[in-house]
Amino acid sequence: MNEGLYANVSKFIPESKRIILDLTDLSYMDSMGLGTLMRLYVSARAHGCSLELINIGKRIQDLLELTNIWSVFARVGEHGIKF
Repeated sequence: MNEGLYANVSKFIPESKRIILDLTDLSYMDSMGLGTLMRLYVSARAHGCSLELINIGKRIQDLLELTNIWSVFARVGEHGIKF
């Protein structure tokens, strides 16, 4: 996750009510990735858009819990979480 992801997703936020990021192939995330998710979350909320994450692997879920970011999310089922 990086500036490319932010640039590609953020352009859809103003005109969308819901954006879903599928994290199926994501097995590693660093602090830049966490920062990108939070930037997207803040931008989406500011525009009244819902940003959802689906297919989150155990390792990424553990990272979100460890960094206390998991508490920002509401569960949407066993395969994903929703902001």
